[in-house]
Amino acid sequence: MTIKRIGHRYSDAKTGATLDVWFPKSNKEIARHCLAAKAGIIKGDFVTVEIASVDDAPQSAEEAYLRLHLISERAFRPHEINLDGVFGLLTNVAWTSAGPVLPSEVENLREAIAEEALQFNVTSIDKFPRMTDYVIPEGVRIGDADRVRLGAHLAAGTTVMHEGFVNFNAGTLGNSMVEGRISAGVVVAEDTDIGGGASIMGTLSGGGKQVISMGQRNLLGANAGLGISLGDDCIVESGLYLTAGTKVKLPDGSIVSARELSGQSKLLFRRHSQTGEVQAVTTDGTSWGGLNAALHSND
Repeated sequence: MTIKRIGHRYSDAKTGATLDVWFPKSNKEIARHCLAAKAGIIKGDFVTVEIASVDDAPQSAEEAYLRLHLISERAFRPHEINLDGVFGLLTNVAWTSAGPVLPSEVENLREAIAEEALQFNVTSIDKFPRMTDYVIPEGVRIGDADRVRLGAHLAAGTTVMHEGFVNFNAGTLGNSMVEGRISAGVVVAEDTDIGGGASIMGTLSGGGKQVISMGQRNLLGANAGLGISLGDDCIVESGLYLTAGTKVKLPDGSIVSARELSGQSKLLFRRHSQTGEVQAVTTDGTSWGGLNAALHSND
């Protein structure tokens, strides 16, 4: 299936480096305007991008931006579209209230627009912009837009609280409470709660390729960590960081590495308060009470 979209591109006026591309869902030529363009520091133009196969890696920054849009628009779920090499294609950008510019151009921009009636802010310096400046998926709540990158997949019914974070090529597949970190590559199924301060290992740091996923109706407790996949109806106790190599005691007394339990359902992982040993016991997953349905009706 060939995908063809029209986007509006900003590029650096001196070097021609692509800074960003916005692809309207209407697929119309819609020009953006900002003070950085008015000052001549960046320039805008239209670009048509065609993807012959989503299984092939992107070949340009423009194509990378389209793929990130498609995930955030929910046209594809995480891992359904190839993003190999995306970091090498994107430019490190200073995302400012006057438009995107190269970090080396921030002071020039600040001086050029000093007389304008605008409070000048630099919200971040990064290769990825925040999702909400390009795509707003229906049926979600996001407490702090800076903490959701373009390329995140947020299903309807997702609530991302102020300390929650969702990286690109990662996200949720249904009603979810996100108060912790969903790292790159991580997929969280519906009716699952990522507790405050909790973190799920992604596929970037250390070159990891193991994709971590969480099934339905799981609870990752506050300040917990997860380095294996969970099936359905699982609980990880607050404060417990469960890596693949963590030694876990089973009900029959045997001890295994947590990786041997990856993907299994109806398990409660906890740490014994006196001995400190990590234990896994069977559970029906209902003891944490489940999500509050009223909190995820995000109309």
